[in-house]
Amino acid sequence: MRRGRRHGRQEPGWLRGAPPPRWARAAPVVVTVVLVAAQRATPGTVELGYFLAAVPPMAAFAYGATGTAVFAVGVVMLFALSALGVGVGNAQGTDLYTVATVGLLSVVIAWVRKRRDAQLVSVRTVAEAAQLAVMPPVPEEVGPVRCAGLYRAAQQGTLVGGDLYDVRISPYGVRALVGDVQGHGLAAVGTVASLLGAFREGVLDDPELGEVAARLDRRLVEDAAGEENTELFATALLVEFPPGRDLVRVVSCGHPPALLLRGPTAEEVAVDPAPPLGLGLLGAVPPAVVDVPVRAGDRLLVHTDGVTEARDASGYFYPLLRRVTVVSLPGDPPAEVVSAVWRDLAAFTEGGPRDDVAVLVLSVPAGAGPA
Repeated sequence: MRRGRRHGRQEPGWLRGAPPPRWARAAPVVVTVVLVAAQRATPGTVELGYFLAAVPPMAAFAYGATGTAVFAVGVVMLFALSALGVGVGNAQGTDLYTVATVGLLSVVIAWVRKRRDAQLVSVRTVAEAAQLAVMPPVPEEVGPVRCAGLYRAAQQGTLVGGDLYDVRISPYGVRALVGDVQGHGLAAVGTVASLLGAFREGVLDDPELGEVAARLDRRLVEDAAGEENTELFATALLVEFPPGRDLVRVVSCGHPPALLLRGPTAEEVAVDPAPPLGLGLLGAVPPAVVDVPVRAGDRLLVHTDGVTEARDASGYFYPLLRRVTVVSLPGDPPAEVVSAVWRDLAAFTEGGPRDDVAVLVLSVPAGAGPA
């Protein structure tokens, strides 16, 4: 089963440990050739050879110790061979020794950089694998429901922040969760993992959607009780597609409302929101479960407040309800809707929001009857 793609900022590959780009590897060669040619073409009173001392440090940025050593030896030879007219001052004295020292230091720097890059790649690979294990990408299909997700963590270089989503199939139908925990970045990942674990258990064990929400609430209460002076809370919206029914069940725990996309229109799904998770209130007062009539082809868009609270340069909030019908077409599959919303949101905020962002689009299966 193919996995959905994550949308968001991505660092260039060479900043994440991949081989440097071609221009970085070609730069020392180009600079050497240009300087030698320029020195040969200028009068002897104009000394450009000093700039050749910068070639080995440039090579250390893109090459390993061996490659950098080749450039360092080449530069020393250019200085030492007076017939080439590149050496400056006393080519056999202080200048030559200085250039040789710079070349030697460049080789050491290249060796250290290579080792550091290898360690960085290893650490990053392990970190990404751990984060993806906490919250893997949403599958394109879960049972009869087509899905697409967008996740963008506010903290650069991380895959998981303070938002979460998941879609699972259960004996009671396809169930989905979108949530937003207190805080963001790596500090919130533990709470995200705890909630997702409780949700995956509740999907299989709890016959009622409200019971799943109560389980998540108890999980946060227990987690907070294990630490002094700690308050954990989260907003969440749970969705259930009962098998063979022309409706969707929705439970909101202090979360922004979902949008129902039907043809060229979009409207908020009206619910009676329960308190946020983590306050310990859902065990005594079960959250309200709302049945929303749907028809085949309808799409449900669930998001976190990182979308609707994103601002443009003038301070205006992103109008998701109005924009989603402008940037997407009625027949677009969930993946196209997600991509269109992200592109529009990134353009609106001139580069993307500064908060964690999660968007989940679920398409009503073809078996649903008319609403």
